[in-house]
Amino acid sequence: MIRKGQDRLKQLLPGGGFNGRGLMIGIAVVLVIWMLSGFYRVNPGEQGVVLRFGQWVNQENLAQPGLHWHLPWPIETAITPQVDEVRQIDVGYVVRGGNTRNTGTVSDLPRESLMLTGDQNIIDIDFSVQWRIFNAGQFLFNIRDPELTVKLAAESAMREIVGRTDILPLIATEKEAVAQRTRETLQRILDEYQAGVTITAINMQNVQPPQPVADAFEEVQRARQDLDTKRNQADAYRNRVIPEARGQARRTIEESQAYKQRVVAEASGEADRFSSVYEAYRLAPDVTRKRLYLETMQNVLGNANKVIFDLGDGGNGTQPIVPFDRLLAPESNGASGGQQ
Repeated sequence: MIRKGQDRLKQLLPGGGFNGRGLMIGIAVVLVIWMLSGFYRVNPGEQGVVLRFGQWVNQENLAQPGLHWHLPWPIETAITPQVDEVRQIDVGYVVRGGNTRNTGTVSDLPRESLMLTGDQNIIDIDFSVQWRIFNAGQFLFNIRDPELTVKLAAESAMREIVGRTDILPLIATEKEAVAQRTRETLQRILDEYQAGVTITAINMQNVQPPQPVADAFEEVQRARQDLDTKRNQADAYRNRVIPEARGQARRTIEESQAYKQRVVAEASGEADRFSSVYEAYRLAPDVTRKRLYLETMQNVLGNANKVIFDLGDGGNGTQPIVPFDRLLAPESNGASGGQQ
């Protein structure tokens, strides 16, 4: 084999022999070819990872799309994995006979999908993880089985978030929030692993109670809805009655304040009037006594039905017969007093 190689080399060399100049030219040609073999191309959507005797050496400067060069084999080699492809991993279920849940047959994996919620209930969750590579070197050399690692980390992150969430919000209103928190937790875990992976989305495919207790759960849901209805009605009644009671109480307080002010004012006036009468009585007792008598009689007789007649100075002591019953009747005009 060595002899055959020498013969072929002689044919390539000028003059057909191993003279000094021919040997140098041959070595130069081989060296040039060997150096040219170090060129490699990174296509769009790829990253170039350079290995020197099997060790990753370009950690700080991964080769981007374009033409690059490394020391030729066997010193260095280059790997150019695809990094812009969005990949998907399903957790809690497997699709057979198709690529999606709509085109294939879905089989549930209870070992992955059954989880414990924050209020000690069991829920069945199927979800998918979409991810892509952002650092090809970390993806190739920092984790042994990248897809399995992403799947296990995603299941762990989902169980952590679900374990802090009650079942009702999880089914009704918190799906998107749980998916977002799970994505953030999963990304943090993979960053700690230095996996070189970016999580683009967490898609909640199916969130429901386990099938054996689905009917009982529906009954509980209807009971809770009835409870919410009654509670809303009670709140509406409270919102209507309490303002009315407060208004009534306020009105009563204001009326009592007005009554208090009126009574105090009347009492003050009576006291002042009594003081003035007393002062007048102290200065002129006879006049004041007579005036009080006249005012009292005026108040007593002012609204009473009465007949006043004058017998004159020449009366002989006889009393005339007067029909008082007709004079004092309501329909009678009567004769009201003008003299006293």
